[in-house]
Formats: sequence, structure tokens, C-alpha cells
Amino acid sequence: MSEYTIDSLLAKAMELGASDLHFIVGEVPSFRIDGKILKSKLPPVTEEDMIHAIDTMAPVSMRDKIFNSYDSDFPYDIEGICRFRVNLAMSFGYHSMTIRLVSYNIPSFQQLNLPDSVEKFSQLDNGIVLVTGVAGSGKSTTIASILNHINETQKKHIVTIEDPIEYVYKSNKSIFTQRQIGVDTANYLDGLKFALRQDPDVILIGEIRDMETVQSALHAAETGHLVFATLHTFNAIQTINRMLSFFNPSEREAVRSQFAEVFRGSISQKLLPKVDGKGRIPAVELLYSTATIKDFIIKDDLEEIYKLVQKGSYNDMLTFNQSLYDLYKRGLITKEVALEHSDTPNELMHYIRGVYSGSENNF
Repeated sequence: MSEYTIDSLLAKAMELGASDLHFIVGEVPSFRIDGKILKSKLPPVTEEDMIHAIDTMAPVSMRDKIFNSYDSDFPYDIEGICRFRVNLAMSFGYHSMTIRLVSYNIPSFQQLNLPDSVEKFSQLDNGIVLVTGVAGSGKSTTIASILNHINETQKKHIVTIEDPIEYVYKSNKSIFTQRQIGVDTANYLDGLKFALRQDPDVILIGEIRDMETVQSALHAAETGHLVFATLHTFNAIQTINRMLSFFNPSEREAVRSQFAEVFRGSISQKLLPKVDGKGRIPAVELLYSTATIKDFIIKDDLEEIYKLVQKGSYNDMLTFNQSLYDLYKRGLITKEVALEHSDTPNELMHYIRGVYSGSENNF
């Protein structure tokens, strides 16, 4: 048994400002800090260390499932200090853990450096809003910020369906029902089905994974609920295509019209290293659905959507390049970082060089 415990490692992760702790049998414990892996100088994790960590962290109700499956997700709390999302997997026949730190404190839009116009999504009464990005891009935190803003300003019933539960909300003006897959409901599909019988105003789906979940989400939005969900896509056009791709080609025409009716917008984000090397900051693409955008979706003319957003400050929408340029102009990221994370760096260079007329004032 090593001289460290899993709780002492988690305390160190918090002290270092890490987003994740990697705890793998045969490897030294490692931290992800500002997007990069930092290996500790501690001894490698032994199988005994891992069993002790599982015994410490895993809910008693899930122990049998954990030891009899290849992959498991569960939450862990150090009460009053921090909450953690644990993924337990197998690697070369041994367990490995990836532990995400989830603060008890839900940050505001301003603390997350999100555009002020993100607040618009909290003011919707119905429809579906998709928050997208790669793993670790801050999707869950952005949604938590939106839901908590609703909680602080409106009298709603908010139902979350998550795998596992990440942020824990304290009811303010709103009330919450939080349900964990495998503990409070069998799966996303059942969770959504029964959520509609629980008098919700707002529903969070932790992740859209299959056609059945998409269908249920669209139905919930059609019946007057506001639905938030996450997808692992990079931008608005890819997000729309991804939602439709869950369906067979013969079904997509009908689904496209259904989706266009309830789609309210998307937030796509990437976390970038700040110029001072202290932390990361989001570059954000914002799309708000309008009658014109709805028409483009129905006609499957998605490239026109980008051109519309690109015109600058149209309905408070924002392309990634506009967001990257704004962060660069404000001295928050370097030009090299901006260009590295741009899907169309030549276009971004036009902004930086001031080729686009009025670009200095557009965002």
C-alpha cells in the first residue's frame, strides 16, 4: 500500500487547480492542469491502492455492479469541499480511474467568461438547446450556469437526468429533481419518459447518445418544455447534422422539419490556454434560431447558416472565429493559440489584419 490515499490525492488535485486526476494501476498518479497532463513524483498505483480507492469512493449500492462490469460511472463527495465524477474502466485487465473535479459552487456566466447573450437561453419557455464540444470543454459547467440562473430568477421545476449527477443544485426560486442513471432511473429513455409525468418546466439530458433519446427530447420540446442536452460536436452545423444522423435516411426529411420547429439554438465551445498561462478561457460559437435559420434547416441549406452568423452581431450570434478574434484583441489569448484552434485560420487572419470592414466594431 502506497503512502498516499485517494482523498489526499484529490486534495492535492484541488490545491493544484486540476480538472482531472488519473489513477491507473502501474502508473504514477497524474493530474490534468490547464489541459495538460502533469505526472506526480509519487510511487505507481498498485492493485491494492486501486481496491482501497474503490472501497473508499464507490457507493455501496453500486459495488456489485462495479466489480462485475468493464466500465462504471459514479459520483463521490468530500462533504463541504468538492464533488467528483468518477469513471472506472479496465486497462490490460486492471482498473483505471479518471476523476473529474466538480465544484460545489456553480459559476456565473461572467465568472466563466461566457458572452452575456448566453443568458437568452435561460429566458426561453420551450424548445431544445444543445451545448456541444469535445470532452472536457466545459459543457456541463455552462449548462449548470444556465440552470442556476433560471433557479435564481424564475419559478420553475427543473428535472435533470445525468450519468452520473455532476453539479448538485440548491433550490432557490426554482425546485430541482435530479436523477442518476442506474440509481434513480434505468436509462435516459426511461428518465425522459417519466420526467414528462413529473410536471417539469425544464429538462436536462446529460448526453444524447441514440435515436430514441433524440425522439424523446424532441417530443418533450414539442409538448412545451425547455430541454437542454449535450453532444460531442464542434460547431452548430455539425450539431444539426449529428442530430439528424441518428435517423435512417428515409426518416430524415420528416425529422428535419420537426427539429427545425423546436430547435432554439446551440452553444459550442473550446477551452483555450490564457496568455498569462494561468487557466483557460472559452471560445464560444453561439447560434440562436430565427425564422430564417429554421427555413435553412428545413431546406438542408446549412452552409447559409454560417454565412448569416458571420455577418457579425446578427441577433447576438457569434462564430468561433469572431470569438477567437475577440479574445485575441482583448489580450486574453495569443495569436498562435487563436489560429491553432480556428477551423478556418485564413478567415481569422483576415479579422486580425483588419481586412473585414468594420470588424473592429462587430464583436
